[in-house]
Amino acid sequence: MRSITGVVITLNEEANITDCLRSLFRVCAEVIVVDSGSRDLTREIAGAEGARVIEQAYLGDGPQKAFGVPYASHDWILALDADERLDEDAAALIPTLALDDPATAYGFRRKNYVGHHWIRAAGFYPDAVVRLYNRTQAGYLPKKAHSSVQAPRVEQTDAHIQHFTYHDLAHWIQRIDQLSSRDAWAMKERGVPPSSWRPTLHALSATLRKLILKGGLLQGSDGMTVAMTTAFHAYMKYAKLNELHENERLFSNAKEGKD
Repeated sequence: MRSITGVVITLNEEANITDCLRSLFRVCAEVIVVDSGSRDLTREIAGAEGARVIEQAYLGDGPQKAFGVPYASHDWILALDADERLDEDAAALIPTLALDDPATAYGFRRKNYVGHHWIRAAGFYPDAVVRLYNRTQAGYLPKKAHSSVQAPRVEQTDAHIQHFTYHDLAHWIQRIDQLSSRDAWAMKERGVPPSSWRPTLHALSATLRKLILKGGLLQGSDGMTVAMTTAFHAYMKYAKLNELHENERLFSNAKEGKD
């Protein structure tokens, strides 16, 4: 077994965590799960599968993914989300990597699924992500939303990670609701002000990017679905940011009125 530590962050992932951990244990000597208050059986399942479970209230995407790294026994870290698995080609490739250069991180092509349907349209593939890195030279950026690994060098492989993103279209919409709330919170945390025009502008920009620049217009229903859901996500996160600021202002005004 390679000297690699797998790291996963979780919140209510009992439906996904078993397959994720078994995938990591194919190539990792240990796996750490950082859980942010699951109310289901995520922690119990992870412990039964042999993972070390650490509890930590959610810090934001990048900080949460970095939290478990100091607890690792090995410098090489393989990070997966709970709804991801190593594809067969990645599981076969990782044991053959030299891992002799701590400044080089490794990227993989991610296959995004809705149910059993692999979405290739409008930039959903190859969706390159860096997931194997040495903690002495690389790590997740401290961004509270949509963080990524920063490394001196990245070697992009042709191997794949399977990402079971959404159970179906209804789940896709549900996740947009959840993620747009998280994104709005993260933007407010870093001081992004409200704006009446940003929701519409970003929704239009996302639509044009996915339909024209990413070719979704010529990729059938999958291309249109990706474009519309991306635009909806963009609109809602900025609309929710405005709502957070408005609620804060109303609370402040009410408090001052009482005083």
